[in-house]
Amino acid sequence: MLRGDTVGLRARYEEDIPVLRAELYDDVVNSSRAESRPWRPAAPGSKDARLLVDDNDEGSVRFSVVELAGGTLVGTAALWGIDTHNRLAHVGLGLLPAARGKGYGTDVVAVLCHYGFAVRGLNRLQVETLADNTAMLRAAERNGFVHEGVLRSSAWVLGEFLDEVLLGLLAAEWRPAAQAHARSAGRTGA
Repeated sequence: MLRGDTVGLRARYEEDIPVLRAELYDDVVNSSRAESRPWRPAAPGSKDARLLVDDNDEGSVRFSVVELAGGTLVGTAALWGIDTHNRLAHVGLGLLPAARGKGYGTDVVAVLCHYGFAVRGLNRLQVETLADNTAMLRAAERNGFVHEGVLRSSAWVLGEFLDEVLLGLLAAEWRPAAQAHARSAGRTGA
């Protein structure tokens, strides 16, 4: 498990899938805002790529996010669109409704940065998010991501075009917290 201050990123367990489906992906509004494709229902037991982890897929790494204090599932996180030639990837996360507003997003982004830069040796991480997604914008900015541009009217969401913001962080700009880095590497028992 990769550890931050308050959350851990671990493998996806079978028991995570019904919770993530019910609380994230069956929510039409949330799913429509988070995905780059239209929402559609997924039948129980279906092979929904958002929920299942393909260990052979070199282009993405999906995690379940848990609270360190009690091990409770609080969301999902991913590095996706991993490009090993150009050494870049995209950052994504989704928190369950009860976990929002508690600072977990900032910690998840920090742990994903550690994984991307220190573990995978990537040079660039980027975030694309809706311009009104203040929680994701704040989580990225708190981790050093820089606004690189606005993609005007680039996302079709529930009947309207919305702007997306592009943020980027380079390995040379990344400033990990020494304590969080040590925990993620498993060197302390915190």
